[in-house]
Amino acid sequence: MRLRYSFRVHPTGGQGSLLARAFGCARVVFNDALRVREDARRAGLPFVASGELSKRLTAAKKTPELAWLGEVSSVVLQQSLRDLDTAYRSFFDGLKGKRPRMGAPRFKSRKDNRQSIRFTSNAGWKITTGGKLCLPKVGDVAVKWSRVLPSAPSTVTVVKDAGGRYFASFVVETDPAADLTRMPDTGEQVGIDLGLTHFAILSDGTKIDSPKLLRRAEKKLKRAQQSLSRKAKGSANRDKARIKVARAHGQVADARREFHHQLSTKIIRENQAVAVEDLAVKGLARARMAKSVHDAGWSAFVTMLEYKAARYGRTFLRIGRFEPTSQVCSQCGVKDGPKPLSVRQWTCGACGAVLDRDINAAVNVAQAAGLAVSACGARERPGPVPAQRNETGTHPEARQTTADQTGISVL
Repeated sequence: MRLRYSFRVHPTGGQGSLLARAFGCARVVFNDALRVREDARRAGLPFVASGELSKRLTAAKKTPELAWLGEVSSVVLQQSLRDLDTAYRSFFDGLKGKRPRMGAPRFKSRKDNRQSIRFTSNAGWKITTGGKLCLPKVGDVAVKWSRVLPSAPSTVTVVKDAGGRYFASFVVETDPAADLTRMPDTGEQVGIDLGLTHFAILSDGTKIDSPKLLRRAEKKLKRAQQSLSRKAKGSANRDKARIKVARAHGQVADARREFHHQLSTKIIRENQAVAVEDLAVKGLARARMAKSVHDAGWSAFVTMLEYKAARYGRTFLRIGRFEPTSQVCSQCGVKDGPKPLSVRQWTCGACGAVLDRDINAAVNVAQAAGLAVSACGARERPGPVPAQRNETGTHPEARQTTADQTGISVL
């Protein structure tokens, strides 16, 4: 399996200028190639192939106007053309229904929140013995290693985010046999119901509280954004305030990503099979709870569960979003109808079981996916059980036995 490992890098001032030049050259090549294809489309000409764009790039580097493109690695420029091909392919696949629809490729700007360049293996980059990242025509960049790469990386992407932070993203190929030994098989199976008050509710009765990272950082973000609004447009102080706002949002995103990674790894380690509900996150994000839905980050969490399950030999299952998990009693299977969100406990009208709404939904998610889980955890307390026929009433034998034990005569 191919995975991506990201690390923080700290270029010097001179290296930052060289990276900025590389970002600019890659952006110019992308925009020029996009303009060529758009002009051909408007003129009714055939779609310009990638080979033709590459030839035009080689010829442009020999002209006096664009000779400065030769100051950066040629691999960076070629990968920029590959990025344009990927954008067009995704756009056309969306029109054909092969993937969710997305917009047509757009022109890049130097003011975009994210700038990136990519080096493949033939670019000559390497990791030095001192632990630095040696990039062609940039130099040895310091890297903050937080973990050991499982294998030699094939490509590296240098990214600059809106907060001015630099990251190096490595693509590596993992060993399936080694991954399976890291997490031995377990017989546990679990269904997960995602929520807002509790981020995740497991079918075994475990409830994981939502960290609500965006809500907790709202005061800090509000002050930073107010400071930004008071700065004059185009001034250096406004640019500094913008970076502060971007870094504050970046800290929230990093904390959320860390929470998702730790929780998803724990669930995959402890369970052999995991079932989740296919939520309509885009629809929920347009409702009145939009901020809380975005703060939870369900889609990113489910994506982590899916790829980690594939990596470590676990079973990952999705059930349809229209399954009535909160309406069906997990004890007897009777559908009791929809309930408002304020109802957190409900009593089944058929069997009388008093059920916890969230845990009952998690159990139903697991059962709908075909997992063998117990429904006992969904019950708050057992409902009244009718007495058996031979236990009702008072029998003569029972009265005589009671009288003999107590010494009281039965009239």
